[in-house]
Amino acid sequence: MRDLRLVPLAAIVWVTALGCVFFPLVSWWCVLAGLGGAAVALGVLLHDRARGRARGGGLLVLLALAAAAAAMTAALAVPQREAAAEWDGQSVEVVGEIASSASTGSDGRIWFDVNTHTVGDADSPEQLAVPIRIGSERIDGLELGAVIRAGGRALVTDPGERAALVLFGDDIQVVTPAEGVFGVAAQMRADFVERAVALPEPGAGLLPGLAVGDTRAVSEELNAAMLSSGLSHLTAVSGANCAIVVGAVFWLVALCGGGRMTRIVLALAALAGFVVLVTPEPSVIRAATMAGLVMLTLMCGRPSAGVGVLCLAVVGILIADPWLAATAGFALSAAATAALIVLGPPLARGLGRWMPQPLALALAIPLAAHLVCGPIIVLFAEQQSIIGVAANILAAPAAPIATVVGLLACLTAPIPMLADLLAASAWLPAAWISTTATVTAALPGAAVLVVPGIITALIIAGLSAAIGIVLCGSAGSWGRRLHSASLVVLIVAVALTGARMLLGGPLAAMRVPEGWSVAACDVGQGDALLVRSEGQIALIDTGIDPALLRACLDALAIGRIDLLVLTHFDADHVGAASVVIGRVETVLHGPTGSAADAQLLDELAGAGAQLVSASTGMRGQLGGASWQVLWPRERSAAFPEGNDASIVVEFAGGGVPRSLFLGDLSATPQRMLSTQLHGVYPVVKVSHHGSADQDPGLYAAVRPAVAIVSAGSGNDYGHPRAETLDLLEAVGARALRTDLQGRILIGLAGDELQVWTERSGAGENAADVDDPG
Repeated sequence: MRDLRLVPLAAIVWVTALGCVFFPLVSWWCVLAGLGGAAVALGVLLHDRARGRARGGGLLVLLALAAAAAAMTAALAVPQREAAAEWDGQSVEVVGEIASSASTGSDGRIWFDVNTHTVGDADSPEQLAVPIRIGSERIDGLELGAVIRAGGRALVTDPGERAALVLFGDDIQVVTPAEGVFGVAAQMRADFVERAVALPEPGAGLLPGLAVGDTRAVSEELNAAMLSSGLSHLTAVSGANCAIVVGAVFWLVALCGGGRMTRIVLALAALAGFVVLVTPEPSVIRAATMAGLVMLTLMCGRPSAGVGVLCLAVVGILIADPWLAATAGFALSAAATAALIVLGPPLARGLGRWMPQPLALALAIPLAAHLVCGPIIVLFAEQQSIIGVAANILAAPAAPIATVVGLLACLTAPIPMLADLLAASAWLPAAWISTTATVTAALPGAAVLVVPGIITALIIAGLSAAIGIVLCGSAGSWGRRLHSASLVVLIVAVALTGARMLLGGPLAAMRVPEGWSVAACDVGQGDALLVRSEGQIALIDTGIDPALLRACLDALAIGRIDLLVLTHFDADHVGAASVVIGRVETVLHGPTGSAADAQLLDELAGAGAQLVSASTGMRGQLGGASWQVLWPRERSAAFPEGNDASIVVEFAGGGVPRSLFLGDLSATPQRMLSTQLHGVYPVVKVSHHGSADQDPGLYAAVRPAVAIVSAGSGNDYGHPRAETLDLLEAVGARALRTDLQGRILIGLAGDELQVWTERSGAGENAADVDDPG
């Protein structure tokens, strides 16, 4: 039997931490309540013991004190966080130490955490110690432990966010590079990445991610495939990685005859070294703490204590950092570790009926984590992997080998011949995982868009439970009934999934109306629009998610792109361009602003595309339709790059209704553009995903019948804004929204527009719209 007495302790501390970080003003009241509750519980306990009775009051005392401690940590941080919030919306300079590894965000910026030393004006900085998050252009030296000076515009975060401020940095300087052990670790990772990328693909770029969590060499397309196949957790330093390190060292020392204490000490030392090597940021430390303690309880022959140890680890971490209670990463880490303890052993026994026990154990660990974490992920993620369980089963045997051997290759960098040999040995399992990800992600219906929330989470939880019951096996009459019911659930789910794969793959073209000429793909918070005339295709932007773009192109049976228009180089407009490299004849692009923009164009040109820099007045043909560039003005000093230099293009004729695609122009360039627009445009792609920065005069001038708004469901920007929707209604346009209606298709039937939508959203699936032109 497992000891579950500490589960209420962890739950109460978690709820207390959540309350205090979302409502900071109640923190001191929670401290007082906790201390008061502890005093009452202690009094009752002493009274009972004096009478010779014991009711377990000690646990209540511990619970109240732990809750008070978490609340006090949050309360003590309030003054510093309030002082930081005073800089909201202002230009500020901060000096601080980098506290995390850097990662690329959806906006193309490099994002990393910093613990500040000073915040304020350059001339009069204040001593202020708060966590902030900085986004900037990539520069060398942004390693954990480096001290930087950063200037930029600061914005206060929402309640519950760990960072007190977000800083959009435009002036980053490394004051002191990472030194000591952090500097050595950074250099070892860099050397390993260089050694790995010299190996052939697939697998070369993925290997550093599997071994040390360094994903800088992972391509955008492979990263999207890992997400679609449910394998992205393998490149994040998670509890599974830490468990592999602890288990490998424990087993190796035991093989050499080491005693239990020697095994424990060396396993913990190896885990500490691993944490330093992969960067000891909060997410890594929490994963190492929970997984390390739990693995040691299992290996020391105390599996029943595993849940209790996990609960104590959760309590300790939340007392040290209550803001983790509001992060999805912490919930996933705790859930994955609990799955390792509770679900891992029965899954291993169940799988052991059909395969050797070591292989069953290797499959059970990631499978247990996947089944338990799936319902949590779907609470906040729009994309859910259908193929995830199968992909994890295929990749699971290779993951520990790639992690351990790759880690050894990183550590043996001073001996180049040995490091090369180990890296080459780790390449094979990395290539297997990379191939598994790309092949499974390419299957029709491998990933689906879902509506995040409780209902979807309950559905995924039911499917996960059914898979767990079938694999674990069951005994007794009730167990057999439960097993049979689970089989029925899985058979229905597999049938529905198979039908969806057929409809999204070989039969996709049969579901698409023949008469469409303009299409808006549902690519989340981004743009990807298509124009078709006499069999020729133009794609205007690509969105950010390769899997979503690929699904749209496959569903519309589109292979070759005759004209690719890259309106500007923000990630939500060009992030999925890797999908069409090698499939494009001509690229019409806006002004470049960074080396990454130029590199993307070089890749397209290297795959056979002709590059054309767009400017006002350019014209061309797409089948029977003509197109014309209306913006940007050539060599404009006012709008050199970015949103306001977006390509604005119109299409008309050849079965295409006169259509205007506004990119991400703000109100000022829209106002300038409106002076050169003449006549009505029945179809308009609303600028910047429906943001509030629109010029009413432009929309009144072009009088659209339908207005396409390409935005992501539940996006953080509030797009489309209510005032923009009101504007569209005022000019008589029907708003078509990808966030509500999914893929949108528009065609001409005589003098009328025909509209088809993937989901009914706010309107019908198919409707006629009067063409005011």
